[in-house]
Amino acid sequence: MANEAVTLYHNPACKNSRGALDLLKSRGVQFETIEYLKTPPTRAALEQIIGMLEVPVAELVRKDKRFEELRLKADDYVSKEAVISVLLEHPELMQRPVVIRGGRAVIARPPEKLEGLL
Repeated sequence: MANEAVTLYHNPACKNSRGALDLLKSRGVQFETIEYLKTPPTRAALEQIIGMLEVPVAELVRKDKRFEELRLKADDYVSKEAVISVLLEHPELMQRPVVIRGGRAVIARPPEKLEGLL
């Protein structure tokens, strides 16, 4: 893995996020961990992640219980700007884990989705 920087946006409470962490460690991958609930991504970081994703930007937003509690509607979060805005206000809605390497970002749910990145 030719010295390409790897970054893991991680939530230790998430099973998939822990699975991605374990997979990276088991492969001997050097990586930076960002616990995004403690250190939420900036607008610039979110723009960078979105620019590297190979899936629709809407997939970066978790449509979970918290999303419903906030009375949000999935159809309102399909544009880059709408996704950035909601994640700046509610970083807990960011899909996890997100792993970045070599100009690509993957939402590693399940962790096996990392295989293509490694």
